[in-house]
Amino acid sequence: MDNQPRERLGSRLGFILLSVGCAVGMGNVWKFPTITGQNGGAFFVLFYLLFLVLLGIPLMTMEFALGRAAQKSPVRLYHELTPKGSPFRAHGYAALAGNVILMMFYVPVCAWTIVYFWYALTGKFQTTASADFGAMFDGMIGNPLALALVVLGVTAVGFFVCSRSLQGGLERVTKIMMVALFVIMVALAVNSFTLSGAGEGLAFYLLPNLDNFLDPSHNGIIGVITAAMNQAFFTLSIGIGSMAIFGSFIGKEHALLGESVRVTALDTLVALLAGLIIFPACATFDVEVTAGPPLIFIALPRIFHDMWGGVVFGTLFFIFMAFAALSTVFAVFQNILSCVQDLTGWSKGRASLVCGVGVFLLTLPCVFGGLSGLRLGKLSSVLDVEDYLVSNILLPLGALIFTIFCTWKRGWGFENFMTEANTGKGMKIKRWMYGYMKYVLPVIIGVLFVMGAVNPFI
Repeated sequence: MDNQPRERLGSRLGFILLSVGCAVGMGNVWKFPTITGQNGGAFFVLFYLLFLVLLGIPLMTMEFALGRAAQKSPVRLYHELTPKGSPFRAHGYAALAGNVILMMFYVPVCAWTIVYFWYALTGKFQTTASADFGAMFDGMIGNPLALALVVLGVTAVGFFVCSRSLQGGLERVTKIMMVALFVIMVALAVNSFTLSGAGEGLAFYLLPNLDNFLDPSHNGIIGVITAAMNQAFFTLSIGIGSMAIFGSFIGKEHALLGESVRVTALDTLVALLAGLIIFPACATFDVEVTAGPPLIFIALPRIFHDMWGGVVFGTLFFIFMAFAALSTVFAVFQNILSCVQDLTGWSKGRASLVCGVGVFLLTLPCVFGGLSGLRLGKLSSVLDVEDYLVSNILLPLGALIFTIFCTWKRGWGFENFMTEANTGKGMKIKRWMYGYMKYVLPVIIGVLFVMGAVNPFI
């Protein structure tokens, strides 16, 4: 079952856009502007960019290197790189579980964006009273049968795309979606620059202001730095093999540090563009940018209700939202599919059908009870619990395991990691980075893991 020929991506651009598509998602669109607003604006952005370099790029390089060296999905990655009986092999199965749990709540959220695209396209934002947008959102999630049909459609289309050849299916579709996403974002940002509150919104976002940074109504200096560290870590979804799988689909022509820099830069560009779209609009229409998910599904539709050309710009915005969500969904579906194929030896068609049915059934608890029904610390829904398991447990713990595996002799070892990462043309891992990656990086990740694990219960 482990001797199937490995598919290859058709181009370097396809690899970069697939990796960016996996990293780009709802967190770039609403979480980044929300956390920026909560933490004083431009100073937070500067710390965020710093921690992307210190955390995100080294960790992404490790995942790419592991995938390319093993030429397997995360569930079989350690089997190729460790002797029989290695305890690291258990993490491969945890990585598969992480991808599945992620889709259990992420596919329904993706379905929300598609429903809201339809609302925008059909003019529902304009025919709804400003005070009723909360009721509109409640009505959507309060109709689980209709939402389940959209989830079924997303799941079916996603696994159909992944069931095709890698180059003719996922790579081609992702290229189209990501190029369209960037074009739409630029158009929306240009429109935001024309709004009356553009100057105020952009100044808060882009001009470092010590008063904003030290404002006690924000989170304080330590809080701002910690929030920037968390966002930089989680935005790239490192720790469950989401990047390792694409490393397994590429050749040895390019060194992997440079590829990680390019993917991180494009992912960051999406987050920064989201801020350029949202901050001027919120300043113009006096909307609180710290609102979180309600910002996207309640506050922004109210903006499109009042905005000149609201039908057009609302439709473009939710197309962008849908593409951002779908790019992640399709990439993670590919990861799940590859894991199942590596485990079973099934054909791509059979594995796609089984995975599609399985993922759809597993989304139903979130669809039918996603925002209510339980109380566990600060976690008050099925969606909250599933998000907590992935974001606060499996991602940081997985990243810690990857780091230890790539730097300690009982794992893969730094020499093997550096050799693989540096194969090909481009930026290289330097030997002086060893101490940082072996000792400092695990401590930072460990702190983030403990903080994230206990936060909902304190």
